[in-house]
Amino acid sequence: MTMTYAQPLTRRYTRARLAVPALWRQVIRTGDKTEHTMPEPDRSAYTQLEIYDGILAAFERRDEVAAVLRAAADRPTAVRRLRDEFGLSHLQATALIDLPLTTECRDRIAHRAEELRTALER
Repeated sequence: MTMTYAQPLTRRYTRARLAVPALWRQVIRTGDKTEHTMPEPDRSAYTQLEIYDGILAAFERRDEVAAVLRAAADRPTAVRRLRDEFGLSHLQATALIDLPLTTECRDRIAHRAEELRTALER
């Protein structure tokens, strides 16, 4: 029978990363009294909405975006130029590179962004 020991935590695991998520905090009981907290909104939905808004703004200047993408030698250069010229975040720029600049794609993103806004306003 072999014994296994816990490996030491690497630097990437900090106290903040090991914190109890909001969902689990809702379940924790303190003595006989249940802790009542407001559920925190899903941050990933806000991040998605931020990405969609940046992409929709870039679609308005689609010819300029296409010119930047054609002129870039590689992906990191394209991301950097999109961020500099259009004021996009890193996530927005990388998502924009992966998308086709078609009207159908723009319509799908606009529809999804509207769904997210409606869900987050509730």
